[in-house]
Amino acid sequence: MEFKQALVNARHHIVFLVGLLTALVIAFSIETRDQGHVLGNITFEAEEVIPVRESRVLTEEEYEWANTAWVYFENNYQENTGLVNSVDGYPSTTMWDTASYLMGLLAAEKLNIISKNKFELRMEKALNTLARLPLIDGKLPNKAYNTQTVEMVDYQNRPVENGIGWSAIDIGRILVPLNILVWQYPHFNTQVNAVLNHWDVGVMIKDGYLYGSRPQQDDDTVMELVQEGRIGYEEYASKAMSLMGRDVFNAMKYIDYLELRNIDGVDIPTDLRDPARYHAHNYVVSESYILDSLEFGADSVSKIFAHRVYKAQENRFERTGILTAVSEDNVDEAPYFVYNTVFSDGKEWNAITDQGEDASHLKTLSTKAAFGWYALYDTPYTDLLIEDAKDLFSKEKGWYSGRYEIDGRVNKAITANTNGIVLESLAYIENGALLSVGVK
Repeated sequence: MEFKQALVNARHHIVFLVGLLTALVIAFSIETRDQGHVLGNITFEAEEVIPVRESRVLTEEEYEWANTAWVYFENNYQENTGLVNSVDGYPSTTMWDTASYLMGLLAAEKLNIISKNKFELRMEKALNTLARLPLIDGKLPNKAYNTQTVEMVDYQNRPVENGIGWSAIDIGRILVPLNILVWQYPHFNTQVNAVLNHWDVGVMIKDGYLYGSRPQQDDDTVMELVQEGRIGYEEYASKAMSLMGRDVFNAMKYIDYLELRNIDGVDIPTDLRDPARYHAHNYVVSESYILDSLEFGADSVSKIFAHRVYKAQENRFERTGILTAVSEDNVDEAPYFVYNTVFSDGKEWNAITDQGEDASHLKTLSTKAAFGWYALYDTPYTDLLIEDAKDLFSKEKGWYSGRYEIDGRVNKAITANTNGIVLESLAYIENGALLSVGVK
């Protein structure tokens, strides 16, 4: 009886370990069948030379850049909840932005920007809050929360009793720091397990694809599932789930909806799913590929796709003289959030809102994209990017989101995502991929 009870008590740990073993088998099978640069039926005919930056100790200037990024998290930390505001001074967050904070916290610890004690206290408090969040239908985190009260809110930070649905992509991202904690900081396993036991991650996976949720049009108290994710983001968000033993094989495949489109002399990956039919835009931006590389070290396909997305931006600069590092970003004027893309909705170098409205006048060089490409590639162009971006900060507030193409004005939006990715990028330069299994 004692043995049987011990097995019951240990069931969560057993399930978790089985999941990890399954994930490693999946990862091994994907990578070992990629011989000759093939995934599914993607074949790269010739080896592509990628100018990878070698790991090294940060320079004194780079270390100061990291300290500047950490200022944001000091300013926007909510002591009572352990969460951080998504935007400077605005007490709201998403799971994506909370992940950016946790990744920034991990990067700051790795770079010795903060003390071990501060890292431990802040990480524990954040995990404890994630383990008690009110959830959509008691299953998964809402798309937005008030950072002071932990209430489910809409994007205007107004309380919504039943929430506004969950984002599978956002949740996939927050599983990245949870995976890092499991592999590299195992003394947090109790807190991580509490979070995972509170959330029902399985309900957002169907037939190996990712599904978000949203209120039904005729009854906003009832949530409906909607397939979520496009090429780049879909594969990135799936990887942390696969490491936890979840069957997301279809979401991790690039081939099902892939179309290679030549932009500025480079065949870049785009998504065939029509926005008019699927009610989701097929943005091609820097961010998903940068994060995949910084955090996972990329796979045999994404490392090539990432470099192509980067190279198209370098080639645009060569053609136009406009420094180009595009991504999704907050902006400091209406509509306050814009997707600056290599390609979206049928157009090259398109800048649109989340509603698909034209925002060409708000095209920017993205600070986080400049830092990300600089961390990944050692080229004259990434040196130009960082040279332009390195002054886009406030000593008192952190890194600004970027610089407007049209007139060179600074985009003075200051966010957790920009500052978190700056910290991740600098930690990558010194340590390599942040999710290195079994290595602290």
